[in-house]
Amino acid sequence: MLGGFIRAQRQMANLSLRQLSELTAVSNPYLSQVERGLHEPSVRVLKSIATALNVSAETLLKQAGLINDTATVTDDDATESAIRADKRLTAAQRRALLGVYRSYIEANTEES
Repeated sequence: MLGGFIRAQRQMANLSLRQLSELTAVSNPYLSQVERGLHEPSVRVLKSIATALNVSAETLLKQAGLINDTATVTDDDATESAIRADKRLTAAQRRALLGVYRSYIEANTEES
C-alpha cells in the first residue's frame, strides 16, 4: 500500500524514478523495490521521499503504518491534497505552492 501511494505521488509530480532518486539521494533500484512493496524504508528515507514529493512526512508515516491516527483528515492534509490534485497548476507550480504553504504553517507554529 505504501509503495503504491509513493508511486502515485511520484507520477502526479511528473517525476521519473531516476529523478526521485536524485532528489532523495536514495538509489534508483531501492526506490523501485519500495514502490513494489519489496522493502520497508526507514523513517529517514520516508522523510526524504516526502520532501521530494511535496507530501507531508506525517502522511507517508501514516501510510507506512508508523503513525496510528484515527482522527479525520486535518485541515493541513486537506489543503495539501487540494493543491496536489489541482490540474490547472503545473507540477512545478504545485511544488512551489506547497513549499510556500508549509513555510507559512511552520512560521505560525513557531510563533505560537
